[in-house]
Amino acid sequence: MPRASVEDTGLPLPTLDALPTPPPSLPHPVLKSLLGAWALAACSPEETTAVEDHLGTCGSCAEEARRLREAVGLLQRPDSLDLDPGLRTRVLDSCLDRRPPRIPVPEWATPYDAETARLDALLQDFGDAEWHAPVRLRWFDGTGPASRRTTVAGVIAHLLAVDGLIALALGLDDPLGDTDADAPTPTGRTEAYWRASHFPPTRTVRAPWREQGHGIVRTVSFTGGGAGKLGVSYGDGALPLHDAMIDRAFECWVHAEDIAEAVDYPYDPPSGRHLNRMIDLAVRLLPGTLAQRRRAGLASPAPTPRHLVPAGKPGRTLRLEIEGSGGGEWLIPLDSPAAVGSADLEVAHVALDGVEFCRLAAGHVSPDDAAAGQLGDREAIRDVLYAAASLSRM
Repeated sequence: MPRASVEDTGLPLPTLDALPTPPPSLPHPVLKSLLGAWALAACSPEETTAVEDHLGTCGSCAEEARRLREAVGLLQRPDSLDLDPGLRTRVLDSCLDRRPPRIPVPEWATPYDAETARLDALLQDFGDAEWHAPVRLRWFDGTGPASRRTTVAGVIAHLLAVDGLIALALGLDDPLGDTDADAPTPTGRTEAYWRASHFPPTRTVRAPWREQGHGIVRTVSFTGGGAGKLGVSYGDGALPLHDAMIDRAFECWVHAEDIAEAVDYPYDPPSGRHLNRMIDLAVRLLPGTLAQRRRAGLASPAPTPRHLVPAGKPGRTLRLEIEGSGGGEWLIPLDSPAAVGSADLEVAHVALDGVEFCRLAAGHVSPDDAAAGQLGDREAIRDVLYAAASLSRM
């Protein structure tokens, strides 16, 4: 049967305002010009209706609308727009696989080159507020935690001053200039630079720090791998250049994490290969640091002369097992820095995550709070963990 008309129901007729508004009648050029806005969902409701009605009758505009919608989908990335921190390494490795460098960077200098580049990328877009964000430098002074307040710019000034020890060893300009440091130690140089520079330091410190880093990498590359045995004085000790470069890479990463924490930004650990080099350097320094703590009365007594292990001979040993990225196993001699570790004389076993061990060595984790798997001589384990924390400095 025919559908009943609304007039036959006795109900009032709808008013003119309640009737649906027909889409505006727009010419083809105007509708075509609206396709981009339609793809971005930026048209008004009336324009959207007009465009969609037109797409049902115009094949060329429908094809163009489909291409525009696909392009918009590519623009709306679901992932973060921040670059992958490993992108630089992958690109360089790919390039170097095709064309070896004419003057390669020594293998022991690549961690420093990578960590300074990563920190510089973090600083790239910092405004004045970020440069003056408060940062607390933390370390372990041998008996307990210590700290010093500064700013992001102050941290970069600290890195510039201490990296200057390597610059001096290579014959480059000293960032302190004619400034006299209280002592040629990292702390003394930092305090001297802070006193002589703008206080607090400003973002202008970034340029000389980065220029010095480039100069160091360039110089060690031109001098070749043989320069790695050159001595670098730290005032209260010295390291060969190849170890000093690893030490500076380690501190650059640690302080980059301090800066990232201050501005609430994520920061990844170094690559596994570089992390392994940093752990290896810390482990090699542990026997000497343990002996210094014994002389200061901060560790268990050394063996009596009758039981002293001759140089080059095996003695009591702690096995350090590092898990995760950059991991491995090291045998640490306990009786003397001149002794060698021996699996047959193992008295203790400690297992730690690689990043956790590095934070312990940086003084950012207390020896008593280090999450470690421990087995064996508790006194030897405590001595080694405290010696690891004592490697740290401002």
